[in-house]
Amino acid sequence: MRTREGGRTVDEAAVIARVRAGEPEAYAELVRAHTGIALRAAVALGAGADAEDVVQQAFVKAYCALGRFREGSAFKPWLLSIVANEARNTVRTAVRQRTLIGREAAFREAEPLIPEAADPAVATLRTERRTALLAALEQLSEEHRLVVTYRYLLEMDESETAQALGWPRGTVKSRLNRALRRLNRLLPDLRPQEEGREGREGREGREGREGGGKRA
Repeated sequence: MRTREGGRTVDEAAVIARVRAGEPEAYAELVRAHTGIALRAAVALGAGADAEDVVQQAFVKAYCALGRFREGSAFKPWLLSIVANEARNTVRTAVRQRTLIGREAAFREAEPLIPEAADPAVATLRTERRTALLAALEQLSEEHRLVVTYRYLLEMDESETAQALGWPRGTVKSRLNRALRRLNRLLPDLRPQEEGREGREGREGREGREGGGKRA
């Protein structure tokens, strides 16, 4: 498997083979390639200020478990499943709860910066939507929050999400659908405008037909 993270392409299978063959320093290539997305995952899953510690511990555990890594599998979702476990343990044992503001600030730091040439209005809208999304995610169950985070915040495909969560792909689909329906109720203002217009037209059409039926 090849992965492209942080502007570099890494042949994961070749690197893992080198580590298993007694070249532990090769593991640094996997660390460099996946640190960015691992930090984003840790922050999105609530690690907050401890995100770097969570990621560091996850990389250590992944290294120690490389002997059990299934050949031919993708490294990223496997790593992120370890990050998720570490983040979960950190959140559960934290002395203080992270505030939404703190998580949002950490998430911004973990993401690539918006280009300076970007429209300020677009950048502001993006920030507002992300803040609203993070607040809504707090209201989801843990399994729904995880599947939305992996699929959309971390932009993983369905197969990678299934591997990271240890779920069948059918389970990913069904839980994602339920999570998105819940988010649609929590975040009506974030629905695409076209979808909202079509939805209104559909409702108006139904109401017109129903009204006509009643008058008849």
